[in-house]
This record gives sequence, C-alpha cells and structure tokens, in this order.
Amino acid sequence: MKTKVFIHIVLFIGIIIMSFPFLWMILTSFKPQDEVLQIPLKWLPTKFEFSNYIQAWESASFGRYFFNSILVTVITVFGQIFTSALAGYAFAKMKFTGKNLIFYVFLGTMMIPLEVTLIPNYILMKELGWLNTYFGLIVPWFASVFGIFLMRQFFKTVPQELFEAAEMDGCGHWSYLWKILFPISTPVFVSVGIFSMISTWNSFLWPLIMTNSTNMRTLPVGLTYFTLEFSTRYHLLMAAATMAILPVALVYFIAQRHFIQGIARTGLG
Repeated sequence: MKTKVFIHIVLFIGIIIMSFPFLWMILTSFKPQDEVLQIPLKWLPTKFEFSNYIQAWESASFGRYFFNSILVTVITVFGQIFTSALAGYAFAKMKFTGKNLIFYVFLGTMMIPLEVTLIPNYILMKELGWLNTYFGLIVPWFASVFGIFLMRQFFKTVPQELFEAAEMDGCGHWSYLWKILFPISTPVFVSVGIFSMISTWNSFLWPLIMTNSTNMRTLPVGLTYFTLEFSTRYHLLMAAATMAILPVALVYFIAQRHFIQGIARTGLG
C-alpha cells in the first residue's frame, strides 16, 4: 500500500513538472504584452486578452499553414496505416524465404538518423521535380518502419486458428486481412495513426528544405518564421504555439483509450 502511494506521489510530481511549460504557455497567451515579463511573475493575467489569438492569426498566413499541415498529416497517416498493415501482416502471418532477416534489416534502418538520408532524399525529390510540392512532403513518408513493427507485433497476438478457420471458408490473405483482422485491429491502427500524426505534424527539417514559398509551408516551418519576426512579442508567440499544439492534443485525448489498448497488445506497454 505504501509503495503504491509513493509511486502515485512521484507520478503526480512528474505530471506537475511536465505540465508546467504547457500551462505557462497557455496562460501567457492570454496576457497583455506588459504583463508577460512583469516582475514578480504573475501566473494569471489581470485580464484575459482573447484578441491575442486573433492578432497572431492575422499576423501570418496561419490559415495556409494549418491547411498544408492538415492535408499532409491526414494523407501521410492513412498512407502509413495502409502500408504498415500490409507489411505487418506479411511479416506476422505469411511464410517466405528470409522473412526474419528482412524484418531485422527493416528494424535496423530505424537507427539511421534522418540527417544521413537528407541529401540523397533531397536529390531524389529534385530529380522527380517534387520540390516545393505536396508530393515531396507526403510520398517519402508513406511507409513507417515503426508502424510496420507495431502492426506485426499486434497481428502475431491473433491466434493462427482464426486464419485456418477463415481459410476453410474460402478466405485468402487479402480477405482475411480486411474482413477479419481489420475490424478487430482498431487499437493498433489508432496507435500507428497517433504516432504518425505527431511525427508528421511536428516535422520541421524536411518541410523546411522542401518548401521555398509561403503557400507550401507547414505549421512548424511557418511558426519558426513567425518567431523570427515577432521574437519579442511573447504573448503572440505563446498564442501561436498554443494553436499549433491544440489539434494534436485533442486527437490524443479523444483516441487515448484505443491508443493504450494498441500499445498494450503489441507488447510495448
């Protein structure tokens, strides 16, 4: 009993420490400019300035940034779920020569930093004529090794007898995947989708080098340019940052039950 109480106290302290920057960001986004750096520091603003959000939105092309980020993120998420489901099923349920070796090679690529592949990928995009296009922002990230790994681990927990019974009823691999596995795989699909959404929504380096116009910038890149322009207007910076993290936070809180189930079923919990 004492051990559980101690663990909960430690976790509660950890929550406070991790939540402090976000809470400060949100509260600062509502403060007038003269209260942001006021000494002594004040947690709550004397007057909540909701106009900070309107002013920040109108000070840059945030409408375009949000549109680009949403479009790129949604297409990438569905692309990664689709490719991860196919590859994960093949590694989990199908038999072919060198299956384990190929899977371990796939896992090995996760140790390669993005910076190592940045120049070759950029040259490839240039040769394809995809610089400053949605194709260049989306297509290179249609496959995710981590997503494949999660799908494989989840599919391996499904009893083989289920496939044998479906095979007796005339189901092939494709029918079994989409008619039987798909309805029971919502947790892992949500997990892969959330991981994909977070990484794509927060992606900065690749969109930075792939875009050279305001109309193609995603939210992290646009937010960086906004920061350079309004570096001393902290209340607007905090308002813009709050708008940037809000969609991801909402999606996670809505889907967290399936996310936790998916992580637990893949053996990572």
